Amino acid sequence: MDVEDVVRHIVESYEGVHSVEHGGDWFFFYGPDGDVDMTRTFPFATVVTGDHGETVSNLAADGAYRLNLGLTKASYVERFGPPPTERDDAGVLRTGADYAARDRLVPNPFYASQYWVGVVNPSRRTFDDEVRPLLDEAYGFAVRKHDNRAARAER
Repeated sequence: MDVEDVVRHIVESYEGVHSVEHGGDWFFFYGPDGDVDMTRTFPFATVVTGDHGETVSNLAADGAYRLNLGLTKASYVERFGPPPTERDDAGVLRTGADYAARDRLVPNPFYASQYWVGVVNPSRRTFDDEVRPLLDEAYGFAVRKHDNRAARAER
């Protein structure tokens, strides 16, 4: 799959999604009313297309990109165990994962402690079998957070 396939899937598959492209990277937010406060809302998924400030995933090679997803704590822990807390001198979380590996779901090198995962250049099979269900979960989690914030604001 290429970046365009992934972006198109996210934008076309989920209602209320707002995509923002910046410097070749994509950020996906949930906001059904069309007004997303991006200073207060974290994306539920991102697509990073280059080594913008980090090289651990080697995204400059061969047009690589990394799809990142924010999971629930339970889902993250089920797959990878407790989230990492130690970082190396470059700020990369120490998980033992090969962050440059292609087509393999791994903890996110910078946001795994917040239950984020990533996959560099997922194949169609990996996307369909592993990533799509997690993307559904990340979107559902974003919807629940939005609905909870809206309910608190109404009180």
